[in-house]
Amino acid sequence: MTAPPMSHPLVDQLRFARSEFRRGLEGLSDEDARKRLLPMNSIGWMIGHMAWHEQLYFLRRGRGLMVRPDLDTLVGFGQPASTPPLDDMWAAWTAVTEAAEPWLVGQTTETLQRPMDHDQRADPPSAGTMLLRVIYHYWAHAGESTAVRQLLGHANVPEFPGPIESQSPYRPERPG
Repeated sequence: MTAPPMSHPLVDQLRFARSEFRRGLEGLSDEDARKRLLPMNSIGWMIGHMAWHEQLYFLRRGRGLMVRPDLDTLVGFGQPASTPPLDDMWAAWTAVTEAAEPWLVGQTTETLQRPMDHDQRADPPSAGTMLLRVIYHYWAHAGESTAVRQLLGHANVPEFPGPIESQSPYRPERPG
C-alpha cells in the first residue's frame, strides 16, 4: 500500500505495521487460522482482534462510526476465546482499515496531541498515544502469529521487520 503524500510519520508506521502483519500471514489456510494452541489465541482471532482495535480507536473514538459491530463480542478485549473463519476476519480487517483511512489521512502533529473527538472517557489519552498503542499491538500479534505458525510446522515463516528501509524509513515530523 502506498501512503498518501504528506501523511504523518506515525500513520506511515501504522501502515507499515499493518503490511508486515499481513505479510506474516500470507499463505495461511482457514484450518490453521482456526487452530488454538493454548494459551495463545487462534490466528483468525488475532486478525479480527486487530480489526476490532482499529475500529475502536480510529472509527468509534476517532469518527463516531462502526463498520463491524460484531467484532466487539467476537474478538474484543476481554471476550471469550473464539476461532473465527479466516475469510471473514480478513474481510472485517479490510473493511475497518479502509474505513479508518480518512481519519488517518487527516492526522497532524497538532491533532495527534489531542484526545479523539468521540472519546467519551473521563480523561482520554491523546490520539497519538492511541495510534502508538495500535502500532505496538500489531507487532505483538505479528510475533505471536509467527510463533503459532512455527508451532504448526510452517516452513519459511517471514522474519520481522521486513524492508523498513525502503517501505517506511524514518522521516521527521512536519509542524502542524
